[in-house]
Amino acid sequence: MTKTYPTAFAERNKIVIAIVGLLALALIFMITFNAAALPVIGGGKVYSAQFKEAGGLKEGNEVRVAGVKVGKVTDISLDGTVVTVKFRAKVDRMGDQTSAAVKVKTMLGQKFLAVDPLGSKQLSGPIPIDRTTTPYDVNEAFSDLSDSIETIDTDQLEASFTALSDAFRNTPDSVRTMVTGLTDLSRTISSRDDELTRLLASTNTVSKTLKDRNAEFAKIITDGSSLLDELEQRRDTVSKMLDGTARLGVQLRGLVKDNEKALKPALAKLDDVSRILQDNQDNLDAALKRLGPYYRVLTSAMGNGNWIDSYVCGLFGPDKRPLLENDVARNCAPAKGGGR
Repeated sequence: MTKTYPTAFAERNKIVIAIVGLLALALIFMITFNAAALPVIGGGKVYSAQFKEAGGLKEGNEVRVAGVKVGKVTDISLDGTVVTVKFRAKVDRMGDQTSAAVKVKTMLGQKFLAVDPLGSKQLSGPIPIDRTTTPYDVNEAFSDLSDSIETIDTDQLEASFTALSDAFRNTPDSVRTMVTGLTDLSRTISSRDDELTRLLASTNTVSKTLKDRNAEFAKIITDGSSLLDELEQRRDTVSKMLDGTARLGVQLRGLVKDNEKALKPALAKLDDVSRILQDNQDNLDAALKRLGPYYRVLTSAMGNGNWIDSYVCGLFGPDKRPLLENDVARNCAPAKGGGR
């Protein structure tokens, strides 16, 4: 009977091994990049909900069911006037009556998404707006307060408190004092009804203005952030420039120190030269003044061409002397001061 041995690794088909290895690597990469969508180790199935506003919700905030964390918010986008929130949740089933609400997690304003998976059928699309809620809006709060107070009959309220005060007239002092205080309060509210109405109307106007200018406020905050970033960058640039100037000063001090012995004699000699020139300034001025006529005559003699113009007295007669164009006087009279 012939005994067979497994084929050695070096003798196997290298092309097949390479293809299998590449497929295995591709599978590993796919699992790595899609790990969040895997049923066991992933973050759960992706769902979406539609809101009137984001309500301060951000990507990465928790998703809770009955107070238990089951996932997190993955994306928040604006679709027209509707805010679409996508989230992952590890739940067995989302019913067709599932509701969602943005709630406050901490006193610092951090939010989370509370999901209530209701319904007998499977959820087939986004959770609609009519089943989602956001934290109570300040504008709506002032508006509701204004509407509620406007519907109060202040005269009837005052009459009610007065009747209540009369009913408790013979009661102990503590109760009578309380009712009297309520009566005074109702009378004060009644007397200030117009002022309260105007105050609430003004408050509603201010809140509406703030709401209308929300985009401008957001732009101001964004521009302020950009300004701070630019200032921070400029601060770094100025800091680097100051550091470079300090390093340059150190290098210059080192350069002067290294060449101090050579520069000191040269500066001393330069000082001596400047002192000599200062002492002989009058002589220099006189020399320059006397050089002026000499150079004027020299320029006239050499300025007519490639020769030197000269004058010999008595060489020509008065009628045959050449016409000279320069302005130097030519005669046989001796110069002032002597000469032959």
